[in-house]
Amino acid sequence: MGLKKHIPNAITCCNLISGCIATVFALMGNFPMALLWIVMGAVFDFFDGMTARLLHVSSPIGKELDSLADDVTFGVAPSAMIYYELCAMDYPAFMEPLRPILPYFAFLMAAFSALRLAKFNLDERQTTSFIGLPTPANALFWGALLVGYGSWIESTPVNAPLLVLMILISCYLLVSEIPMFALKFKQWGWRGNEVKYIFVATAAALIVLLQVRGIALTIAWYVFVSVLVGRQKTH
Repeated sequence: MGLKKHIPNAITCCNLISGCIATVFALMGNFPMALLWIVMGAVFDFFDGMTARLLHVSSPIGKELDSLADDVTFGVAPSAMIYYELCAMDYPAFMEPLRPILPYFAFLMAAFSALRLAKFNLDERQTTSFIGLPTPANALFWGALLVGYGSWIESTPVNAPLLVLMILISCYLLVSEIPMFALKFKQWGWRGNEVKYIFVATAAALIVLLQVRGIALTIAWYVFVSVLVGRQKTH
């Protein structure tokens, strides 16, 4: 039992280390490697909770450590990617005076990711679905967007204010009260799982056809479907 209780926390630490490595690659401008390590962190994040439940060794410290690791991997690392992009990209003339300070605006998303994770830890409504955008989904969106569309983003000055607006939208979605479905199945039948199966099929098609770019579009599609389903339930 002594060694067994440390296994989930060791996996969580692997998530945190993955996030640190992703951040280093992000600040070097190596976005494909940064995204790869964010994905690695997501894999470790998936297995730490599963391992804790299988071994019956869940603990309060594990929960806190998990949030810390998630903020590094899914908050700081994608923020560092955006920071580098804001340093490298062309600005329209009216934004050029902001070049020395605007890149740091990217780290606002790391702060809102931390708020999202703290809120998640205290929110008992999020056992079978999510309230607000999960941090791994947000990180994968930004990582895939900058890998897949980075050259176009950098070369088009109008994209600078658009990127700032998208950061604000991400921050809002992270801490919003918008219900978002989780890919958790109580049973495998079609009835009751229609939205999930349609989403999975669409996501698979996007990723197969568009590869990395498809990941960014899949996350955007996930948000759109969640908002659509949420509105239907309230009417």
